Amino acid sequence: MAHVKQGDTVKVHYTGRLPDGTVFDSSVDRTPLEFTVGEGEIIPGFEDSVVGMRPGEAKTAAISSDQAYGPYRDEMALVVDREQLPDRLDLEIDQELQVFREDGQAFIVRITDVSEADVTLDANHPLAGKDLTFDIQLVEIVSPIITV
Repeated sequence: MAHVKQGDTVKVHYTGRLPDGTVFDSSVDRTPLEFTVGEGEIIPGFEDSVVGMRPGEAKTAAISSDQAYGPYRDEMALVVDREQLPDRLDLEIDQELQVFREDGQAFIVRITDVSEADVTLDANHPLAGKDLTFDIQLVEIVSPIITV
């Protein structure tokens, strides 16, 4: 039976948990996640964890933050004066906003604190700085399509 290697396209079911056991995402009861190993489509630690697996095999993988979403970077959180934001916004904790840099590049920030005067915007991934655990089941190694 074949095992996963670099360049294979795979389908997996997964459940991701935080260190306290809280589930933050799962593909169970949904379509399996499909990705190509080595293409950088998913976090490196998850990708590395499926290498060597065989269809039907399941495992639990502990992934450190540096192999997941990286460290939490304080410089990516910014307190801004509430008056700098449009009045029409109902600002709520965990709300995501699209902001634009001076060069026109857009990125997503998450509101982490709101006061009458200020709003804290955080551009870190919500899972940055966290070690993660994934239960992974390899559903299938997708056969490549060969054209002649």
